[in-house]
Amino acid sequence: METNISLRTGTASGTFLSVLPNILSQDIAKTIILAIIGAIISFSVSLLLKWLTKSKKK
Repeated sequence: METNISLRTGTASGTFLSVLPNILSQDIAKTIILAIIGAIISFSVSLLLKWLTKSKKK
């Protein structure tokens, strides 16, 4: 059975459009805030570990 690009595109678009109304703006804002906090913490821990390993080499 062959699937063409229009069938895949239609399926993906339909799935996206059926999920879209269920996503609340509060969920999007919460996700953005958590992503920012996670990135800041990850960057900070990376710098701390780099500093700790650098000071142990001396």
